[in-house]
Amino acid sequence: MAARRPRAARRPLRVYVDTSVFGGVHDDEFREPSERFFTAVRAGVIVILVSEVLVVEISSAPAVVQATFEAHRAEMEILETTAEAAALAEAYLAARVVPPASRVDALHVALASIARADAVVSWNFKHLVQLRRIRGFHAVNVLRGYPLIEIRSPLEVIDVEEA
Repeated sequence: MAARRPRAARRPLRVYVDTSVFGGVHDDEFREPSERFFTAVRAGVIVILVSEVLVVEISSAPAVVQATFEAHRAEMEILETTAEAAALAEAYLAARVVPPASRVDALHVALASIARADAVVSWNFKHLVQLRRIRGFHAVNVLRGYPLIEIRSPLEVIDVEEA
């Protein structure tokens, strides 16, 4: 009988999350997968990236969402908004990937792209987790020399074997 080879340790996924992920824990529809997502974060399977912009957004969110954010601060890497990120976000807007009112969503994707995140994770199916928009983000990234960026819901990044 052959000996079983130990599983190689996997590098944690580095995922940029938007405000909706923290709010998902408090939404009946998204609670269970959101809780599983944060279980994976606590287990070190996922490292979350956030931005200064998200920190500002969270400050005006309901208290329970702010508390969820604060509970995970130790597992976060906070990205600074740079001129490069602002320019990439403007390129998404100019290409009409998202409407002008979604400037912050464009900045989230730009920051994640520049940081070489494994994915953007969101429950925002209108402006982020939507095939037409994802293709638009990819097109702009390719034209500007950035890598393609995965944009997924928390449910899509949870490893069911580990959850």
